[in-house]
Formats: sequence, structure tokens, C-alpha cells
Amino acid sequence: MKKTVINSIIFLVFVCRAQAQTIYVSAVAGKEGAAGTIDAPLASLEEAVKIANSFDGRAPINIKVAPGLYVLTTELKIKPGVNAKGVSGDYTIEAQLMPDDSSWTPAQMPVIQSVSGNNDTAGFKHCISILIERSNVNIKGIKFVGNANTSVSYYYPIRRADKNLNGLNVSQCFFIGEKNSAPIQSAFWVSGPGVHISHCIFQSAKIAMVLGNNLENFSLTYSIINDAYNTAIWYGFSGNTKSFLFENNIVTNSNYVMVYPIENGQPAFKFGNSFLGNNGHFVGNYPTAQDRFVEEKIDHIKLAGIKSTGTIKQVTVYDEGITRDNLNLTADSDGIFTKAGIFNR
Repeated sequence: MKKTVINSIIFLVFVCRAQAQTIYVSAVAGKEGAAGTIDAPLASLEEAVKIANSFDGRAPINIKVAPGLYVLTTELKIKPGVNAKGVSGDYTIEAQLMPDDSSWTPAQMPVIQSVSGNNDTAGFKHCISILIERSNVNIKGIKFVGNANTSVSYYYPIRRADKNLNGLNVSQCFFIGEKNSAPIQSAFWVSGPGVHISHCIFQSAKIAMVLGNNLENFSLTYSIINDAYNTAIWYGFSGNTKSFLFENNIVTNSNYVMVYPIENGQPAFKFGNSFLGNNGHFVGNYPTAQDRFVEEKIDHIKLAGIKSTGTIKQVTVYDEGITRDNLNLTADSDGIFTKAGIFNR
């Protein structure tokens, strides 16, 4: 009788998980094998993603991440549902408390850090935190920091390789590298249409984003890129796209604002209402066979409402530690007109 009851409970938990579309995770209060509810969260993102990947895939899936440090020892593969058959609902990984909530502080922001060695060999050995293998993925309110594993030379927090996948929205996230101890090679390495990045802060990533093939309907808005010591945007191998939106951004203290393969010619992109100043170079080209950049003049690129002189000031840590507006612009910054930063308002 006792065994029958236990088996019934296990079965009910399994059924609830199979039907549930919201999974809660807490690095602090979670437990391995828990129900994944708000009152009984899972302990790790690995377990949450494994369960989510077992769902049907056609209905929306939401992984709610509580404050805490989430250390990854391998890559998280975001897969299509088991019965999706090319149709997939939104798959969202988001902070349980978002930056625009009145009680939010940086301490409430979930932190993802990979300590994995190289876990992918496509093209060359590198490390990935989140490998996206399905359409319609959203990542919100997460802080990604660099990989401290010294065996890794190239670390990419977010990777989408399939150029046929559509829909990737990343908002209100931090990407913070430290070149001497925990570097980020590029916060994003993505292909495929429908990539939208807004209200993110990229701090000391070698490259803020590598943009690859079939990159239609791309947008970068209200974001701050500081100290991209290689380039802010590495525009890849797909030639000119029909829809490339760049507005209300800050790019400062970086080597280049954008580089592109010389074989495809300078793309006719428009950069609007942004501060693009105190950088080593604006645009550069490179042959696809190597990545040695050559500065060139602006030819086809269009600039509208661009400020290139002045001082960008970010709120940084002093004796009082990390404040609510950490790494956002100070009120007297010359880029304040862009309204760029982690907050939507």
C-alpha cells in the first residue's frame, strides 16, 4: 500500500511537470528533483532546461530564475519541443524580478557564469553558455559574466548557429567581461532573422556581438557598449540586410564601432540618435580569410542624430558598492539623450 502511494505521488509530479509551462529555479532555495513551482523551485538551470526541452514545444515555456549565482559546467541547449514539428511557442528565460520592478536592485539579478572548458568545436574550439536550437527565444533580466576557466580562449554566452531559426529577443541583460581573468569573446554569436536586443549593457566584452548569416530584421536599441576592445559589432558574412535598426545606443571606448568583410562591400546601414564617440575607429573592413581590420571612411553608412564628441560617464563602484543604477549613465553624461541603459522607462 505504501509503495503504491509513493508511486502515485511520483506519477502526479511527472504529470504536473509535463503539463506545466512555467518552471521556477532558485540557486539559493531550490532543490534537485523538486516540482519546479514557485514554492518548490528547482536548484539548477540545467535541470530546468532539461525538463523544458521535454515539453510539447507548441505552447509557451517560461523559466523564471530567482536571484543567485548559476554556475554552468556545460552548455545549455535550448531545443525544439518533442512534438513541435517546426512550430514553436515562445521559450523564455527571465529573471523572477525584473529591473523595472520598484523593489529591484542589482542583488536581485540572476548571474550566469560558465566555468566549463571548451564545449563546442564548430569552426574552432570554444565555450558556449546557451546554445539556441529553436525559434522564438527570449532572454530577460540576466547578468552574464566572463568565463574564468583559463583553458578557454573564446567564450560566447549566447550562440545561435542555425540561420533558418527566427526570433531571438534579449532585453535588460548585462554582459560583463574582465579581459585578464574572466573574458567574454563575444556576448552574442548569432545567425538567422529576427534578432532584437534592447536595454542591454555590454561592459568590457572583447566583441559585443558577432552577427552572421541571414540576419534580416535585426535591431539594437537603447543599449550601452563600453570597452569593446576588438569591436562593438562584427558584421559577418551575409552581405547587406534589408532591415538593420540601430537607434538610441552608446558605443564608447571601443576599438571599432563596426567591422565587416570587405568582399561584400560597406553595408548601407543607418545609425540613428546615438552617441558614438571616444572610439579608436568607426568602421573597418577585413577579408573573410582573417580578422585584421583596416580602417576606412564612411561611404554607404548613413548617420542621423549622432553625437561623437563629449564624455560618457557610467555609475561605477566606489566605497558604497554596487548601486541600483550601476553601469548606467550618470545624469551629466553627454549620452543621456539616448535613454540607453538597463531600465525600460
